Amino acid sequence: MDMLWNGWGDPAKAAPLPDAVTGVLRDLLGVKPHSTGAPALEDISVPEPALEPAVFGALADAVAGEAQVRTDAESRVRHTRGKSTPDLLLIRAGDVTDVPEAVVLPATHDEVLAVLRACARHGLAVVPFGGGTSVVGGLAPQRRAFVALDLRRMDGLLDLDPVSRTATLQPGLRAPHAEALLAEHGFTLGHFPQSYEWATIGGFAAARSSGQASAGYGRFDDMVLGLTLATSRGTLEIGRAPRSAAGPDLRHLVLGSEGAFGVITSVTVRIRPVPQVRVYEGWRFASFEEGAVALRRLAQDGPRPTVLRLSDETETLIGLAQPDAIGSADARQGAGCQAIVGYEGTEEDTSHRRERAAAVLRESGGVCLGAEPGERWAHGRYSAPYLRDALLDVGAFAETLETATFWSRVPALYSAVRTALTDTLTRAGTPPLVMCHISHVYENGASLYFTVVSAQGEDPVAHWTPAKHAANEAVIAAGGTISHHHGVGTDHRDWYVREAGVLGVEALRAVKDRLDPDGLLNPGILLPLD
Repeated sequence: MDMLWNGWGDPAKAAPLPDAVTGVLRDLLGVKPHSTGAPALEDISVPEPALEPAVFGALADAVAGEAQVRTDAESRVRHTRGKSTPDLLLIRAGDVTDVPEAVVLPATHDEVLAVLRACARHGLAVVPFGGGTSVVGGLAPQRRAFVALDLRRMDGLLDLDPVSRTATLQPGLRAPHAEALLAEHGFTLGHFPQSYEWATIGGFAAARSSGQASAGYGRFDDMVLGLTLATSRGTLEIGRAPRSAAGPDLRHLVLGSEGAFGVITSVTVRIRPVPQVRVYEGWRFASFEEGAVALRRLAQDGPRPTVLRLSDETETLIGLAQPDAIGSADARQGAGCQAIVGYEGTEEDTSHRRERAAAVLRESGGVCLGAEPGERWAHGRYSAPYLRDALLDVGAFAETLETATFWSRVPALYSAVRTALTDTLTRAGTPPLVMCHISHVYENGASLYFTVVSAQGEDPVAHWTPAKHAANEAVIAAGGTISHHHGVGTDHRDWYVREAGVLGVEALRAVKDRLDPDGLLNPGILLPLD
C-alpha cells in the first residue's frame, strides 16, 4: 500500500477531530476552518517529465525494463517531498515544484549501481526514497531535475545468523515486514519509532533513527554492524566484525548521511529474541523537573526499563500520551506529569527490573497509575501523525521538533525552546500551545521532543518559518544538538553546519566529493551546495 499522498499513513485510519477539540482550538487558539478544501490528486497539475528519450532508455536499461521507470503524474506526486507539516501544506495547496522527473525502482544492488552511473552520465540528480517519512525536508533536493530512487522492491531478509544473532536486511524493507520476517525465526529488531508502520530499514540507517524502546534496545545506529553502500564510483562494504580497532569506523560515515554519499543497499543488524513479556504502565510526578530526575536515576544507575518517557505538564493535561484518545476523558490526565514506563524480556528479568525500578520511581516522588495508561499509550503509539493531519484539516497548524543534550542542560534547553516558539508565534498573532516530552534517555543526557499547535496564519509555511528558525537558534545557544533522530535534511542544514564547524563540514564535503564527485546524490541535503 502507498502512503496517503497528502497526509500520513493509511487513509482508512484517518479520523476527524472530536467537536470538543475543534471548539477548544477555536476558543483558545483562534483556529479558523479553511474556506476551501484541498484538491484531489487527479486535479493536481503536474508538468510533463523533462526526460530525453535517451535518458529514459538508460534508466530503463539499468532496471531491466521500462515498467520500473514510472513517469505518470500520480507516481511522481506520491514521491514529492516528505511528511513534515510544511511538506503537507505545500502539496495540499497543489505545489509540485519539487516533483521528480521519474520514479525508478531497482531490485538489486547492481541495478542501483547502474542507475547511479546512468544518472551521472546524463547529469540527473538522485533522491533515495524509502518510506517517504522524512519530516526535515530530506526529499526535496536543491536541484530541479532529479529522479526518485524508490527502493521498495529491495525488501528481503538476506541472511540470518542465529548463533551470532545478526540479520542482513535490504533497505526497502518496511519495519513491520522486517519484524514479521525476524519473528518467524524467534527474533526482533526492537526498533519501534513513531514512523514504524511506514519507515524502512534503509531510512532508519540513513537518518540515524531512534525507536520508542531505545532505553532497552538502543538507537538504530547502535544496532548496525555492517552496511553496503552503492555509489557512482562503486561499492563500499563496511563491517567485518562486531567491533574493530582497524582505523576509524566507516559505518559512521554512512549512518546519518541521508543519501548524500550513496545509496544503502543492505544493512546488517544485531537482533534479540522476541520478548516473552511486554508490560507498560503509567506513573505520575508533581512536576517535569521531578520526573526528569527520576528518569535520570534509572538511566544512570538502573535498572533501565525498555521504554522510558515523560510528558510535561501541558502535554499531560492535553492527553497527548494517548493521541488516539484526544478529546476523551480518558486521555486527559489532570495535573502533574505522566511517565510511561515499559519492560520487555523474559518473565523473570521483566519482573525483577520492574520491581527495582518501581522503588526508584517512588523514591523520586512518582505515583504508580497502573497498567491502563501504559497500555493506552502502546495502543496509540503510532497515531500522532494521524492527529496532526486532523488538526491541519480544521485549520490548525501542528508540527514537531526534537533535540538532545546532557542532563545538566536539559532544564535550560527545555525553557529556551519553549520560550522561542511561544514568543515568536505570539508576536505573529497566533499564540501557540507548546508541549514537550523526554522521548529517549541515556546515561549522560536525554532527548526533548516538542509539539506545537497554533492557528495557521494567512500563509502557513511562511508563518511557521520564523518560529522554526527561532527554535533552531535556541537549540544551538542552549547547547543542544540540532537533531536527535529526525535528521538534518534542508530544515536543519544551516544549523548543522554551525554545529559541525567549518573543519568538520570540509571533511564531510571531501567524503562527498570522493563518493559522489558529480554531486548528484540528494544535492543540498545535509550539506549546502557549493
